[in-house]
Amino acid sequence: VAIDFTASNGDPRNSCSLHYIHPYQPNEYLKALVAVGEICQDYDSDKMFPAFGFGARIPPEYTVSHDFAINFNEDNPECAGIQGVVEAYQSCLPKLQLYGPTNIAPIIQKVAKSASEETNTKEASQYFILLILTDGVITDMADTREAIVHASHLPMSVIIVGVGNADFSDMQMLDGDDGILRSPKGEPVLRDIVQFVPFRNFKHASPAALAKSVLAEVPNQVVDYYNGKGIKPKCSSEMYDSSRTLAP
Repeated sequence: VAIDFTASNGDPRNSCSLHYIHPYQPNEYLKALVAVGEICQDYDSDKMFPAFGFGARIPPEYTVSHDFAINFNEDNPECAGIQGVVEAYQSCLPKLQLYGPTNIAPIIQKVAKSASEETNTKEASQYFILLILTDGVITDMADTREAIVHASHLPMSVIIVGVGNADFSDMQMLDGDDGILRSPKGEPVLRDIVQFVPFRNFKHASPAALAKSVLAEVPNQVVDYYNGKGIKPKCSSEMYDSSRTLAP
């Protein structure tokens, strides 16, 4: 999971902020996280999820980071289940200074590094899903396109959920549904690995409807990857024993 902590979200202490922790109802970040994450965790054998943030100044030096662990444990960023991610998110908010810009290439590259290590196993054991929750158009589009093209060769998919009311039209470019995404140098993606969904389209729908839309393309993306590598799937019991998602 990667969560947007840029200043455009608004001061978390203000009830108008997308990060405001209401005592009686979850904010949009939490709604999206829980709706998608609770389904994904059924496919993760150990139910441990690395969770990161980007776009904030973090303690102790308060320098800007675009791939920090929200539990502030860089050696072990994993949280126990989706509830663990929720608790880490709520705990870290008061300690951060929301800043910017909105760069997501670093977190895609971080997950891609883990996914590239998996390619050495030559078997269908781990497929990585990165869920990015963001409130606005990204500012490192060229680097992000480059990172996605590289990641399209690896066992991973990227799900982006846009929260809030920003203009997300540019984000649709990352979702290869309307054409083939290319790097700034013109290299095309090997396969479509990105799904973008604006949360506002599901604000009054059930969590299951959001999760269904967000995860709609993932099964085919998994199959396309392993078919392309000539790797046969394991039987269900073997797959469950060794499944591992980096993020919901």
